[in-house]
Amino acid sequence: MDWAKKAEDQVSKLVSNLEIDKKDDSEEKKAGGTVTSTSGEEADGASPAETSLMLKIIRKGLVESKLDLEVQRQDPNSPLHSVKTFEKLHLKPEILKGIYAMGFNAPSKIQETALPLLLADPPQNMIAQSQSGTGKTAAFVLAMLSRVDTKLTHPQVLCLSPTYELAIQTGEAAAKMAQFCPDIKLKFAVRGEDVEPGTKLTEHIIIGTPGKVLDWGLKFRVIDLKKIRVFVLDEADVMIATQGHHDQCIRIHKQLPAKCQMLFFSATYDKDVMEFAQHIVPEANIIRLQREEESLDNIKQYYVRCRSEDEKYQAIQNIYGSITIGQAIIFCHTRKTAGWLAGKMSSDGHSVAVLSGDLTVEQRLAVLDRFRIGLEKVLITTNVLSRGIDVEQVTIVVNFDLPMDAKGRADCETYLHRIGRTGRFGKNGIAINLIDSDKAMVICRAIEDHFKKPIKELNADNSEEIEKIGS
Repeated sequence: MDWAKKAEDQVSKLVSNLEIDKKDDSEEKKAGGTVTSTSGEEADGASPAETSLMLKIIRKGLVESKLDLEVQRQDPNSPLHSVKTFEKLHLKPEILKGIYAMGFNAPSKIQETALPLLLADPPQNMIAQSQSGTGKTAAFVLAMLSRVDTKLTHPQVLCLSPTYELAIQTGEAAAKMAQFCPDIKLKFAVRGEDVEPGTKLTEHIIIGTPGKVLDWGLKFRVIDLKKIRVFVLDEADVMIATQGHHDQCIRIHKQLPAKCQMLFFSATYDKDVMEFAQHIVPEANIIRLQREEESLDNIKQYYVRCRSEDEKYQAIQNIYGSITIGQAIIFCHTRKTAGWLAGKMSSDGHSVAVLSGDLTVEQRLAVLDRFRIGLEKVLITTNVLSRGIDVEQVTIVVNFDLPMDAKGRADCETYLHRIGRTGRFGKNGIAINLIDSDKAMVICRAIEDHFKKPIKELNADNSEEIEKIGS
């Protein structure tokens, strides 16, 4: 599968029937919060919106979660229903046909519990949280389509996403699920889409970004927000992280009628996100997958003392010369270091790929695709890739630089995500941390203390000692 081509094709293929002008695509990408530093000295990373977009594109089908559901009900005395088949939901036949056309055969774990509540009469509010790929988008799109009254010719459903690209992803899902419902009309409210002031939109579902929807609803009044019956806030964790979106969402929310069904979807359990959710979504049913236990049980962790970047590089060379490595991911703090290391390894004959924040999402997907199929054995990256990407053949993760937060302290969560790229699928993994200063040693000890798992010293000059870790 060519992921870059898939990323490009998805915008045009599934939404060809929707009215959209893509000429300002690049502007919206800037609004998504891409890293703009060209010095290479700053810590590199991806914006939350970019990370979410990558996960949406890269995950084929649903991730089968083994985590338990945690449900907090608005009415705890009412029986909690779950469905094992889509037929049990008594959907319109055309929508059911669309679900099957999308490849969904049975509801995912979160859909089993969420859908009866999403489709209940009278409508109920919901806050749903689970990781990307568990079926959240399909769940709320199904609710959006089911609530449309096609006899009415005004917007009834409003779905907000933080960026152009994420709105397009939701639009694609809605267009595909509604492919047998020609009477349901959808429209994008994103950068590049213009409407004549004084006109009234007749589409039933509006999918857009907060700034554009605010303009259309309050400035040009082409949408009557008082007539919206379903309000979906998607990627709500990203909304919080993106400057300005928080206030825009609240301004839109204030215009909605009291009986509007509020549906809030997020991928995190952050305290601020939950507080914002409960502000936007009063008296909500809360459904979320319980937190995955932090587990490093099947990952051997080591640190190597080095005095310079050149010694770090020599340590990597020694490790490569002593043990058989399937594929490796090496994490650096900055783009500059990643570029330097890639140049050194390439000149020494290693097949290397580099993935950093100066690449577009499509370019990152293309690099990942090559790495997945084994065209490159080493992926050198920054925090752009710390979360959510699984490559089964990865046997070793090297922290060329240990992860730090903005205050220079150990970033234990990022460390967990990084080294969790190895030891996947029940296999054993190896994590090696290169320590070149007293400060780095302090961070290493803080990580060790946090996870209560030993990080043992490794002498990278001793080939026999290295061989033992690979056995």
